[in-house]
Amino acid sequence: MRRGFVYAMNSSMTSIGPCHSMSSFQISSTPISSGLLNIFGQLDLAVEYLMVHKDFQSAFDTCQRGFENLDNVAEEEDSRYGELKASLCTVGIQALAEHNQWRGVLGWVLQHFGSADKMPPKIMQMCILLYSKVGEHATMQEEGHMWLHCPDNTNLSGYGTVAELYLLHVLIPLGLTTEAQQLVAGEVGSAAFTADQRQVALDLIDSQKSPQERQTPSPGPGATPQMTTNLITSQVSGSVVQRLHGMLRLLQRGISVVRSSWKFVPLRRFLLTAFLLYLLLVRMDPALPSSFPWVLKLLRLLKQMWYAMFGPYYRASAAV
Repeated sequence: MRRGFVYAMNSSMTSIGPCHSMSSFQISSTPISSGLLNIFGQLDLAVEYLMVHKDFQSAFDTCQRGFENLDNVAEEEDSRYGELKASLCTVGIQALAEHNQWRGVLGWVLQHFGSADKMPPKIMQMCILLYSKVGEHATMQEEGHMWLHCPDNTNLSGYGTVAELYLLHVLIPLGLTTEAQQLVAGEVGSAAFTADQRQVALDLIDSQKSPQERQTPSPGPGATPQMTTNLITSQVSGSVVQRLHGMLRLLQRGISVVRSSWKFVPLRRFLLTAFLLYLLLVRMDPALPSSFPWVLKLLRLLKQMWYAMFGPYYRASAAV
């Protein structure tokens, strides 16, 4: 994995600061037991290996020894137990990531916390960012869902940040837009975001949808088979109507083209030709002797029309 993961994580939107040193813990007025004092020293040593010497394996091994010593200290013995455990885990995650052993990070964290919903918010944030950075978004899908839906985590200070990271780095990259909408519109979104933030999140989710998802509404969870059938029928009817509109527009264009071409044909000549054809084909029988004068007149009239229409063209061609 690329170097510089520590600094990338510290500068990310989660605002994960540097690990607590022993001096920062000593600010509290509560006296520190000898067991915890030893673990504080191991934490400082692990941070030194990580940040100064870039010895990531030694940093991880030191965190492991710190966890082993922490198991011998009761959680009720000191209120800083949980913060110390989270600090050791933070250094261990960064050491594994820098040592290109990120695949074992989640299993190692779960080994010390038991389940995903017991993780501190900053540890969950780091895991989401880590697996997002390496392109393994699906790794944190189940763990993030479990953590966000745990009632004990709702009031934690980093709950909103975890929800935001889970939305941006897990659900949306995986294309789970329906799950993302349910998250924002449900209890998690109400607890993690304000009304404006929820609207921004919904707009972002809508922009990530495919064109088919935007045009085709999905039936709700309480939809009956009849409602689903009506929805499909309305979609089919809509497609038929769109095709009919297209055919009508095409027909309208054809009629407009014909009308424009008719403008070049004199109206009187067109009506006269139609009338003569009507007389010839309907009103008169050419086989009767009485029809001969009419046929002759019609022939003369057709010759005159022919010469009037095409005579100038032939004269111009002959002159050339």
